[in-house]
Amino acid sequence: MTDLDSFAARLKTLTGGRASTPRVKDGVMTLALEVGGLTADQRDAIAAAIREGALTVPGVSDVRIAMTAERKELRIIAVASGKGGVGKSTLSANLAVALKRLGHRVGLVDADIYGPSQARLMASEDQKPQARDKHLIPVQSPVGVPMLSMAHLVEPGRALAWRGPMVSNALGQLIDAEWGDVETLIVDMPPGTGDIQLSMIQKHKPAGVVIVSTPQDLALIDATRAVNLFEQAHVPLIGLVENMAGYACPHCGEVSDPFGAGGAEAAAKEMGMAFLGRIPLAIDIRRRSDAGDPPAAGDDVHGQAFRAIAEKIAEYVAR
Repeated sequence: MTDLDSFAARLKTLTGGRASTPRVKDGVMTLALEVGGLTADQRDAIAAAIREGALTVPGVSDVRIAMTAERKELRIIAVASGKGGVGKSTLSANLAVALKRLGHRVGLVDADIYGPSQARLMASEDQKPQARDKHLIPVQSPVGVPMLSMAHLVEPGRALAWRGPMVSNALGQLIDAEWGDVETLIVDMPPGTGDIQLSMIQKHKPAGVVIVSTPQDLALIDATRAVNLFEQAHVPLIGLVENMAGYACPHCGEVSDPFGAGGAEAAAKEMGMAFLGRIPLAIDIRRRSDAGDPPAAGDDVHGQAFRAIAEKIAEYVAR
């Protein structure tokens, strides 16, 4: 084994397999180093160690390292609905938090470009993402979930009058960010079956989709349309969640069903989908969501409801 071969073997350990095979010509060693997911300090420390080791190889007088930004492919889980107002964003935020608590490396994208709400739900409204090599760097929410939303990039309350191509480009910037060690990305989709849904399906290829609906028939009709869209695009359907399922009076404890009961579970069975569970209609969920304190961060009855659904999604991801 030559000195160059010995250095190449040490290089694999030094960089964790991020470096290409080194080449030497006219005294100059060249190699590529994949730096996606590394901090600037980590990148610089590894590059310095490479240079120090390379200059001990006989005949090497200079070292040139090409930094590449190749990033591992993310597993995208889309959370979608056929209509607005069914609690999809609240579910997305709490699923991300619950999956993190289960030990998953998870990030969150707010793909509702026109009506972003994740910055409020995750108490990150005052943060602005930085950029490196034309890629956004996600902000860190107080509960430790990295995330991106248009609410981090535009002035509060500003209306975006963008056409389809601009919206698709914005979605691409949010998803193709520097996600570091994130492996699973929860994407809070806007309601409906329009440009953003098509861009997500065609360009970003979700590993699966969770459909959210309230129990009432009107919402289920629209949820069925969303299911049909993803089925036609061959995106796996992870299952259906019934939100706002039953209201327990905080004073007397009596449970009522203002939006009906069991409709989503029946619809899931009819469509051959898994039923993932129910989230109750509760004042505490509304209050904590408005305050940027996701219930899934706790272990009360509401936190457990989100965790139970997250566990089923974790089982799907692990297949």
